[in-house]
Amino acid sequence: MTTPAAPALRLLVQCPDGPGIVAAVSKFLFEHGANIVQADQYSSAFEGDGGAERFFLRIEFETAGLDLSPESLATRFAAEVAAPFAMEWRLSGGRRPRVALMASRTDHCLLELLWRWRRRELAVDIPLVISNHDGLRADVEAFGLPFHFLPVTNATKTEQEAAIRTLLRAAEVDLVVLARYMQILSGDFIAEFPARIINIHHSFLPAFAGADPYGRAFERGVKIIGATAHYATQDLDEGPIIEQDVVRVSHRDARDDLVRLGREVERSVLARAVQWHIEDRVFVHGNKTVVFR
Repeated sequence: MTTPAAPALRLLVQCPDGPGIVAAVSKFLFEHGANIVQADQYSSAFEGDGGAERFFLRIEFETAGLDLSPESLATRFAAEVAAPFAMEWRLSGGRRPRVALMASRTDHCLLELLWRWRRRELAVDIPLVISNHDGLRADVEAFGLPFHFLPVTNATKTEQEAAIRTLLRAAEVDLVVLARYMQILSGDFIAEFPARIINIHHSFLPAFAGADPYGRAFERGVKIIGATAHYATQDLDEGPIIEQDVVRVSHRDARDDLVRLGREVERSVLARAVQWHIEDRVFVHGNKTVVFR
């Protein structure tokens, strides 16, 4: 019988920049039998940090040779390396992320993620799909996934959100993806999943934030439209941006053409953002991200 390979783990670090960080982390992992297979690092000054440089590090390592359990490794790392460098850090990996998908009426972003999941291109578990409309039920159930229809009105929004949050807690989800879920989430909802709710907005933010961006783009006569995947925050369409892309349009394109072209961009932008998030390639600092692609 073949012994299953030990899972790779990822160490994610951000902290004030300074000499010796990479050396200290690498030395610690080496001394405990980790084999580093990928490493990315970046440092930069961010607005609001008083000009101080911020350092970001993502290390992926094999665990077959570890002399400690991952839990003990984390405890030792916290005391011996993280504390002296004032690190914000976490150890990730070892299991598939659990991702909840939410959508309203349109299906293109939702189906793109489901297709990639079925093809095993998206290494996640999807315990449930939630919608405030019932029209996507047959599509979702064709993938063998539970579909939860939770309608909402202005009068029932608080109760509907509470029901959603109960479902998400019960499913122990790691990430919520708003695949064109056309409802504004409350601050309490967002606070429960900080930097763990990814939204797709159908414009190249900060242009045309809010409702009907394609209609407003058409009226303005723009020559480029786009899509933006970002983390949801209490400020509508202003959360940290993960990924964006654009497509050229012209005076020959009607509003419906902009919608059709934009949906193609939306699908790929959202899929890339979700992929990078589950691979721990996205670091959030303030209202910006560092993405190790």
